[in-house]
Amino acid sequence: MPASIRKLVTFVEEVRREMDRPVEPPVRRAAAIAVIANPFAGRYVEDLTPLMEIGEELGALLTERAVAALGIEGTAAESYGKAAAVGENGELEHAAAILHPKMGTPVRKVLGKGAALIPSAKKRCGLGGVLDVPLGHKDAAYVRSHFDAMEVRVPDAPRADEILVAIVVTDSGRPLPRVGGLTKAEIKGEDGLR
Repeated sequence: MPASIRKLVTFVEEVRREMDRPVEPPVRRAAAIAVIANPFAGRYVEDLTPLMEIGEELGALLTERAVAALGIEGTAAESYGKAAAVGENGELEHAAAILHPKMGTPVRKVLGKGAALIPSAKKRCGLGGVLDVPLGHKDAAYVRSHFDAMEVRVPDAPRADEILVAIVVTDSGRPLPRVGGLTKAEIKGEDGLR
């Protein structure tokens, strides 16, 4: 079952100054969001395989759109995250079915790697609900400079029978990071942790 997409939204956030200090190069995050029909809204369904397949489809589509919005090659992306919000007639397991079993593989394919788990969040909300998409370095989870989040929302979504699905990709970590930990230069990228 392909996704029934009502709307696609893509935007880029670019931070140039933080605490009145220049951020060079600027920190850029791109969010690509799909607002889709929830085929199981308002009813319990045991087999959520169609939503898992939708997750796979959206993993590729949204990651490609986010990378294109940044104007970089997928391999140049540094961190990523995913999130979904179901409308009031959906259940959290609908969001989980989209985000977890199959979405990661196409995301990693677009980015050329991605050894670390893709941080994720799910919730239920009404129109215009805010979704905080957690972020982490794509190849090494212990890189603290990339522990972050991006707030996204679509003013007219999700409707009661919809799901809002977001993928965020960045070309850097937080602005002016200085809390220590593993640095980008120290990444081995073997186990997804270091």
